[in-house]
Amino acid sequence: MRMPNVVMSLASIAIFGLSAAGTANGQTGCDVLGGTVRTGTVCEANSSTANYRMDIRFPLNYPDEGAIVAYLTQNRDGFVNVAQTPDSRNLPYEMDVTSETFSSGTPPAGTQSVVLKLFQDVGGAHPVTWYKAFTYSLNQHRPVTFDTVFPPGSIPLASIYPIVARELERETGLTGGVSPSEGLDPSNYQDFAITDDSVIFFFGQGVLLPSDAGATSASVPRSAIPPLQV
Repeated sequence: MRMPNVVMSLASIAIFGLSAAGTANGQTGCDVLGGTVRTGTVCEANSSTANYRMDIRFPLNYPDEGAIVAYLTQNRDGFVNVAQTPDSRNLPYEMDVTSETFSSGTPPAGTQSVVLKLFQDVGGAHPVTWYKAFTYSLNQHRPVTFDTVFPPGSIPLASIYPIVARELERETGLTGGVSPSEGLDPSNYQDFAITDDSVIFFFGQGVLLPSDAGATSASVPRSAIPPLQV
């Protein structure tokens, strides 16, 4: 189960070109997106035309801010291009981005995580919501991915999958909703946040469960999975 192709084409973006401090000409990430700093650590970028409405909010204190800005910039540009095509229907289209932050450990060690929640309505039968998560190791000075967070040779999904399946069943009321083929596929677990006690996995519509279940998340205790390499 996957997000529709039009959404995947906007969501699956290569991260490139921006440093954590901003762009080469000194712009901040908020400047790049044409936003305004509203509360000191949150950037808000709003835009409204006859074809679309867009509201983007993201934190400015993430160590690898450039990765977030690059992802949002590419998704914004793709969304605007779709909204402005001559055959666009059911206008105005809508794109909203909110975020949550998480942390583990005590700086300068530990991790920071930012989870973007993206809502998009591009005139189809149903809007789509998905997540994009970023996690950074403060003491190792590098992004953390599903491929690098667990020890080499470990099989983390053997313990993660049953817990996630139970959590999603409890959350949605769907009995037996997560098949082994989906639940044991690492590509479905790329969006996660780390806390002191757990790893929280985030799933967009159509990931693990049918699309009508909506966007979901499941918290997995760190004590139940292999030790994290952060």
